Amino acid sequence: MPHFALILPAAGKSTRFGGPRNKVLEFLGPQRVMVHAMAPFLARTDLARVQIACADPAELMPMLPTDPRIHCCTGGPSRAHSVLEALKKVPDDVQWIAVHDAARPLISAELIDQTLKAAEQYGAAVPALAVTLTIKQAHGPLPAPVERTIPRHSLWAMQTPQIMRRTALLDAFARCPIPLEQVTDDVQLLELAGHAVWLVPGEERNLKVTTAVDMVLAEWWTKQPLPS
Repeated sequence: MPHFALILPAAGKSTRFGGPRNKVLEFLGPQRVMVHAMAPFLARTDLARVQIACADPAELMPMLPTDPRIHCCTGGPSRAHSVLEALKKVPDDVQWIAVHDAARPLISAELIDQTLKAAEQYGAAVPALAVTLTIKQAHGPLPAPVERTIPRHSLWAMQTPQIMRRTALLDAFARCPIPLEQVTDDVQLLELAGHAVWLVPGEERNLKVTTAVDMVLAEWWTKQPLPS
């Protein structure tokens, strides 16, 4: 696999988490959530750069590991804006981009490997889990009448890292037909530009910390033995 850059969008306000600061700066055991999220990537020799898009780079850098590959820049008003700002900082000779949620602290080395290999084969790859809940469509806020039940056999919940060619992501940003604040995940940009995106099996353990309950679950996962 050619060298790749990791982008961590971390400029959000964590309003659903309910804490006094960004959830990615909370501690999960002895380390911050964001540090857990980047650790398996930093262990790789094919990682060329970590580019973090955050609210205040000067404040964040002292909280991070000392590694010359780690860089920070100011993010934007939405996730897609932050990814674009980080992408602009990635050197031109880096061919591949992995965008990972800074709030996914339990990513495994195996899942990174699997997604990288699929991206190299197909051009873009994302880990995903089958949707197990019944999904109803309705216009909220609730209470509201059900409009239809959406068949779930073809529905998949996205995880990260989302890995793609740098040139494809740049092209997708340049041709995005909708406002960037309406983009809900990174490979949606590629889909809108006509690029193929492939899904690979995700991991239940690779959860995203969104609420305080998710942090409790993440702490529970850290105490479980890893699959052999």
